[in-house]
Amino acid sequence: MTTEEATRKLTPAEKAAELPMNPGVYLMKDSQGSVIYVGKAKVLRNRVRSYFQRLQDSTIKTRFMVSKIADIETIVTSTEKDALILENNLIKKYRPRYNVVFRDDKEYPYLRLAAGELYPNLTIVRRTQKDGAAYFGPFASVQALRETLKAINAIFPLRKCSGRRFEKKRPCIYYQLGQCPAPCCCMVEPAQYQKTVMDVKLFLQGRSTEVLAGLRHRMEDAAEGLNFELAAQLRDRITAIETTLEKTTLVNLDLIDRDVFAFWREDSQMAVTIMFVRNGRMMGSRTVMLRRLQIEDSDAVESFISQYYAVGEYIPQDIIVPLQFEEMDVLQEFLREQKGGSVTLTWPQRGPKMDLLRMATQNAELFFKRNREIEKRDEELLKDLQERLHLRTCPARICCFDISNIQGTSAVGSMVYFEDGKPVKDGYRRFRIRSVHQPDDYAMMYEVLMRYLARAKERDSLPELILVDGGKGQLNVLVQAFIDTGVATVDAAALAKGRLDERTNQMQDDKVFLPHRKNPVVFPKQSQTLYLLQRIRDEAHRFAITYHKALKKKSDFTSALETVPGLGEKTSREVLKHFGSLAAARQAAMEQLLEVPGMTRPRAEALYTFLRHEKSF
Repeated sequence: MTTEEATRKLTPAEKAAELPMNPGVYLMKDSQGSVIYVGKAKVLRNRVRSYFQRLQDSTIKTRFMVSKIADIETIVTSTEKDALILENNLIKKYRPRYNVVFRDDKEYPYLRLAAGELYPNLTIVRRTQKDGAAYFGPFASVQALRETLKAINAIFPLRKCSGRRFEKKRPCIYYQLGQCPAPCCCMVEPAQYQKTVMDVKLFLQGRSTEVLAGLRHRMEDAAEGLNFELAAQLRDRITAIETTLEKTTLVNLDLIDRDVFAFWREDSQMAVTIMFVRNGRMMGSRTVMLRRLQIEDSDAVESFISQYYAVGEYIPQDIIVPLQFEEMDVLQEFLREQKGGSVTLTWPQRGPKMDLLRMATQNAELFFKRNREIEKRDEELLKDLQERLHLRTCPARICCFDISNIQGTSAVGSMVYFEDGKPVKDGYRRFRIRSVHQPDDYAMMYEVLMRYLARAKERDSLPELILVDGGKGQLNVLVQAFIDTGVATVDAAALAKGRLDERTNQMQDDKVFLPHRKNPVVFPKQSQTLYLLQRIRDEAHRFAITYHKALKKKSDFTSALETVPGLGEKTSREVLKHFGSLAAARQAAMEQLLEVPGMTRPRAEALYTFLRHEKSF
């Protein structure tokens, strides 16, 4: 081998041929060193080599991804399950361009029954925990959950209050309404209350037949014992349960929990639907859009399922998948370990489970096509915006900036990020004003824009359009920031809120100002394009106000002592507790300051200097 051959860098295909025959994870990188894809493999060499050996048989999407690979890095693991866990963690860390990246922007609500308590109640939670309580769900929406909770409260008399209510020793209004047996006042025996708890548990588990049988037996016993009031209450409860059951849909007779995954894909976009079946009854569904996919359907579905359950979602007994993929047994074992119980992955070909899969696939298709229509409308709006504002390119990415302060205090800036006409919360940024200490919105806007543009230019993440909340003054600041940072590829615009016309007593339309143009751009009445800009501007304003209020509240309720270097909230509280007031602490000698619990000499010296500074109070 020559020196030139020895020093020559191996191509990705050559490097793949030398990979180990162990299980593990591979990271594919582009020419810039950025991770563009993360995958796992039972045998690293075989899996990675397959990308290059079967290239002609691969789809266009896969060939495009392979063309971007400049380097490959691998991490060997002990088992395939370890590789699956590591893959999920690396996808979260790098968010590769060609991976399925599940962003858990919605935590499903559950009902929690604290079964270990003497008088348990039902509460709404967002996450399940291994705390001995019984969890029911997930529910597709908070509204659906509240409807269920409302029905349970009307049927079963459980306490509604928190544990602190027991300290008051008097019943609340729910007792007067007959919806609570008032355990806080010991008006119900624990054994009797536990019977109601068991009925609620069986009802939420879908075992309503057992609930009804038990209630009818207790109603007959109450009638025979001449306790007609209790018998009437149980009769009403039976009627309410039967009415509630008529509104739910039974889709399986085996009465077990299952999730049904289905998808609909066109080109690089995929809609994935998860349908929730609990105790044989349909509880709702959720659909997620995956974009810019460059991998096969099986890889996308497998990655989505593993990431979905890795974030802590409830894992049912049975999971129906829409296709067969490699290493289903590895994912099944991983989910069993996560759940701490039995989990089965099923790919049905016929029967009731296949009917559920067809239903979920139909929902995914409808969602996909409806989403496509919305995207087309958004594309038309963005093209219209490009034409009306004479922009260089279609503004697929738009950033909007706003400033919020009160006479210069607690001043903050905000930036919201919209992509294809939709907000992308991961791209939002907020800024604390550092260099401006007086009420000067222009200077504050300039500081925020300079900080953002310098960073975005360095990371090559500049948008097509930057919008500022304000008029010509704010627009001029933006143009100057472009000049000072050397940014010449981004368009600029300002959106000024319409003012009240004193002559007509009507609000004027919002105005859009552009650089080097004297008059604002005029939009038609009720223009959807102008509405898009207003929505972006209002979101930036909301984001800025929220952050400003948080900082203002923190500063308003923070002691001046906490500004002393080395003094935190606890020590500041001890100082006030020891001396009674700031004025008394100001008169204290150094030795007296050292008597405060937790006080050290360096802290005491800093506090002594602070208290005697003429501008401290």
